[in-house]
Amino acid sequence: MKKLISLSLLTYSALFADAELDAIRAQLEQQKLITQKLEAKLNELEHKTQTQSIKIAKIETKNTNKSASFSQNAYMPNMAFVFNMGAVSRNVNNSDYDHYAIPGFISDIDSGLPFNKDDGFNFNYAEVALNSTVDPYFDAFAIFHLSPAAFEIEEAFVKTRALPYGVQVKAGKFKSAFGRINEKHHHAWQFDSQPIIYESLFGPDAISDAGVQAQWVAPTDTYIMAGAEAFAGTNGSSFGASGQNKSLYVTYLKSSIDIGDDLSVLAGASLAHGSNYENNVTNPTTIYGLDLTLRNQFGSYSSLIWQSEFLQRNKNVTTRTDKQSGLYSELVYQYNNNWSTGIRYDTILKNDTDLTAYTVDTNNLDRYTAKIDYHPFPMSRLRLQYTYDKTKVIADERKNVQEVLLNLNIAAGAHGAHNY
Repeated sequence: MKKLISLSLLTYSALFADAELDAIRAQLEQQKLITQKLEAKLNELEHKTQTQSIKIAKIETKNTNKSASFSQNAYMPNMAFVFNMGAVSRNVNNSDYDHYAIPGFISDIDSGLPFNKDDGFNFNYAEVALNSTVDPYFDAFAIFHLSPAAFEIEEAFVKTRALPYGVQVKAGKFKSAFGRINEKHHHAWQFDSQPIIYESLFGPDAISDAGVQAQWVAPTDTYIMAGAEAFAGTNGSSFGASGQNKSLYVTYLKSSIDIGDDLSVLAGASLAHGSNYENNVTNPTTIYGLDLTLRNQFGSYSSLIWQSEFLQRNKNVTTRTDKQSGLYSELVYQYNNNWSTGIRYDTILKNDTDLTAYTVDTNNLDRYTAKIDYHPFPMSRLRLQYTYDKTKVIADERKNVQEVLLNLNIAAGAHGAHNY
């Protein structure tokens, strides 16, 4: 009897379990059907939404002016400022040094240093730089130069962004790309003093004028750039004619190659042609320039740079043609991201002009410079520089000028990098 009861219970349990499994299977099938219906509905809605978005986009593209859709809010101007100051010790008093001459080039009434002028403390200038993307076609740049004696627009120009075939155009007031150093601002120079040949031929502002520039970069593996510029021609040191013959034209060709992984070589040839106004007559002036720069990179922050430039001026002055030339050569070793040191040699090679106004020896116009730079941080620089200058005539005497300079330069803000 007991066996019969136990067998009945086992049979009932098995039947109950089978019924429960069947119920669960039925629920799963029902859920699958519901899920399939929901997925089908979701796909249908997604297709409708995508179709409507495409239609809306086509309507907006058709009705929207591309220029009007550009927003300048995303291109607010970048701003930077530079302070430059120095302390000078010189073996010539200030009143005499204000009237130095460089025989054949600068008379004692045309001389005058724009930076570190006085023996003692000098606040040289403050510089404010702005740059911004104007629209999809132009970038704009402006640099304002503030010194204790003047406020001037040093540069203000627009530059194209998207011209084809490697062409870029610049228009406004800007520094010419003649040679290597002309385009650079004072605070980006490797030495605080302007090369003698640049000061003699172009004056303290070099070639900086209102005009237009066009540059073309060749579509080659080797960097090749050709450029041409036309200026108003206000540079009075070599040009500065009056009236319709005042324009100044500049052209140049530059190229660079890499030799191995560490050595870069950059070379260029430049020409500037305009008119001078000597003896109340307009005459042609042509200046030729050759430059060579070698940079060897030893590490991330260590390098050796050798840079040289040669310039020659042929200046017609009605009764004769003056031929004058000179060069500078500098070697700068950057030890790490904090310390660098360098030396520079300046000389006048040819001075074929009228020197009868001078009663002193006008040969051997040379200058020697050495410096040490310390950068506590990339945007600040302390520079100690020594100069031995044999190019000056002061109070009708050749004077060997010795100068020690301690210079501080501070840059802050979104300041663009300078070419090496």
